[in-house]
Amino acid sequence: MSPDTPLAMLGGLTPAEFLGDVWQRRPLLIRGAFADFECPLSPDELAGLACEEGIEARLVEERGADGPWQVRHGPFDEATFAALPDRDWTLLVQAVDHYVPEVAELLERFAFLPRWRLDDVMVSYAPPGGSVGPHVDQYDVFLLQGSGRRRWQLGGRVADDAAIIPGIDLRILERFEVEAGDDWVLEPGDMLYLPPGWAHHGVSQSDDCLTLSVGFRAPSADEAIVSFADFLGDKLPDSLRYADAGMAPPADSGELDDAAVERMRRLILDTLDDPARLAQWFGRVMTQPKYADQLVANETPTDPADLVAALQEGEELVRTPGSRFAWHALGEGRATLFADGDGAECAQPLARRIASEAALDAELLAHEGAEVLLAALLDAGSLAWTDELEE
Repeated sequence: MSPDTPLAMLGGLTPAEFLGDVWQRRPLLIRGAFADFECPLSPDELAGLACEEGIEARLVEERGADGPWQVRHGPFDEATFAALPDRDWTLLVQAVDHYVPEVAELLERFAFLPRWRLDDVMVSYAPPGGSVGPHVDQYDVFLLQGSGRRRWQLGGRVADDAAIIPGIDLRILERFEVEAGDDWVLEPGDMLYLPPGWAHHGVSQSDDCLTLSVGFRAPSADEAIVSFADFLGDKLPDSLRYADAGMAPPADSGELDDAAVERMRRLILDTLDDPARLAQWFGRVMTQPKYADQLVANETPTDPADLVAALQEGEELVRTPGSRFAWHALGEGRATLFADGDGAECAQPLARRIASEAALDAELLAHEGAEVLLAALLDAGSLAWTDELEE
């Protein structure tokens, strides 16, 4: 995808213009972002997913039996839905792209953004009046109207310490003031982009309101620091410690002086300031599966020779739904391929191919060591044979 090609889904902006002027800066309403859009699933199909074990689903009732803004977690059953009122509730199902291939295909339209930044596609259904209240997300999101109509109101960027309603299982803002002009009803194919920290409130205007939310990963500073420290901790020698050779005699032996603090500061910063290790950690973090039990490893290791024979006979490997891949250049034609929280060094063209949307067929065997890497990814559950996945 050329960064200078105008895209209808970006309102005629090029990817370069969108990323430079809009991304993480301001909201953007795009009428007709997906022309003649046909929603890839129905409300009944979404409800069916919410009844399955292992799928993350929530029901939000603004006027629940146990009080306002009642939240229930799935899996649900038909009786649950039959007992719901005619309005003012919402069903939310996470990671629908993991289970519905047609939803996963939508993500290909977002190729102007790094694939490793994508989190998942959440789909919500609501009858008239259904919402989850005015709130703030700490990540970028594209809100694509799938079917029906939803009214969106924006309240501008809010402070991190904005007051939320206490005593409920939702982070609903206590105060929400709609900014002038930021009040729209979206029809199927319309899309609203919101940067992190922007207050918004979406309310269903029809009995067939389905909204697809394309969300993005953004580790917080505290999560990143703790995770990187844990990653480094397994690799640092025990001899790397605080040291103070050549220090001046203390004026007061009980004082923790600025010089001591600076020595500790330098030890920490010098240890953390390692771009190569940071890249290895970052690639693993950003490709971790959304759900820890998502990958199903093979009980019996794959013989690379058998894998070669199968590929040469015309079979193809496919990426497991929900698996995540990325690559990082190491120089001299080598790269680290990151897959589902792990990393392996290989030829850069091989890493790029596996981390792309390209077919995984016998052409991969032209790269040295491809059969061993592919067998490892197959055994880890990141890849599967086409016929196995179709089953």
